[in-house]
Amino acid sequence: MRREELYLTDIVEAADAIHQFLVGVEQDSFLRNDLLRSAVLQKLIIIGEGAARLPTEFRERHTEIEWEDIVAFRNLAVHVYFAVEWPMVWITATQDAPELRGKIARILAEEYPNEETLDDGDG
Repeated sequence: MRREELYLTDIVEAADAIHQFLVGVEQDSFLRNDLLRSAVLQKLIIIGEGAARLPTEFRERHTEIEWEDIVAFRNLAVHVYFAVEWPMVWITATQDAPELRGKIARILAEEYPNEETLDDGDG
């Protein structure tokens, strides 16, 4: 099994990519740009996949994160793609992903201090 910190790093890196994709982009532009929507959704799927693969014990230890919602979003995006609501993807990408990134970066710094970790994005 892959180590927890690798899944956590995947989540942080996907959130960073989403941030880079959306720098200077307004919601209307996002909603009209299929390539950008697809790229952001793929990174959100990676976040959900990483969350889904974390052990239950780990997720139960970190109740500050809404793991079930993250995994449910991933499942919807993958299995019921035609039902994706793009304004909700925008909110998830611009509000939820940065918040999650900060929480995951803190967990990495606290639980894996000897590993090369990513800063929490606050500085």
